[in-house]
Amino acid sequence: MNKGFRHYANRGLFWLLIVVITVYLIFPFYWALNSSLKSENQLSMTPATFIPRDALTREISFTFANYGAVFQNEAFGRGLVNSTIVAGSVVLLALLVGSFAAFALGKLRFRGKEPSLYVVLSMTMFPQVAVLTGLYAVIRNLELPGIPSMILSYMLFSLPFTTWVLTSFFQGLPDELMQSAQVDGATPFQTFYMILLPLTAPALVTTGLLAFIGAWNEYLFALTFTTIEPAARTVPVVIALFTGQVARQE
Repeated sequence: MNKGFRHYANRGLFWLLIVVITVYLIFPFYWALNSSLKSENQLSMTPATFIPRDALTREISFTFANYGAVFQNEAFGRGLVNSTIVAGSVVLLALLVGSFAAFALGKLRFRGKEPSLYVVLSMTMFPQVAVLTGLYAVIRNLELPGIPSMILSYMLFSLPFTTWVLTSFFQGLPDELMQSAQVDGATPFQTFYMILLPLTAPALVTTGLLAFIGAWNEYLFALTFTTIEPAARTVPVVIALFTGQVARQE
């Protein structure tokens, strides 16, 4: 009896914990969706409702006017294009350069290999805001446009992370693969491109997604580098400015 009760109690606590964690993770997104389907009067209702309701009749009432206003705004559409260009370019460059660097650090022998790994690791831990002022001054002196400046800036942090993650995957590949390729007369580049790189496809997809998400959601550098060129603003900056415009109108 005690064992059976303990078993069901543990399962109940386990599923209760799962439900609590799920609600904790999903509720902010649900609340944002719920708020987006409300009119201005519904948003000012007290107490707030978990389902959009009419302010007078209290009946369920949805509106998609907010979505129409957003997608009809030229700045938002331009921001989507800019974010796609910036994030896509960062992913391609980070994977291209990072895979070569990871192959060298993970499979080749050369002097300074260990210090190089620690330098890459330290760069992944470096706070971004610490280099913002100096980087902005350099970009201003070079007179780079907004989108290229953001791509180069994001590469400073995406590339070390990509290199570090891919290095661990290359180190996990058997050395016999390289030795067999060398016996067959393959050059180091052929060994990398034709044999080892396809085996790291899961790592490439993982690091590529993380780099894309990081570049897509980045706000501080995008806000700083687009102050002079508003046409280069990305989605996070455009959304933040939407909030400011609504606040000023109210």
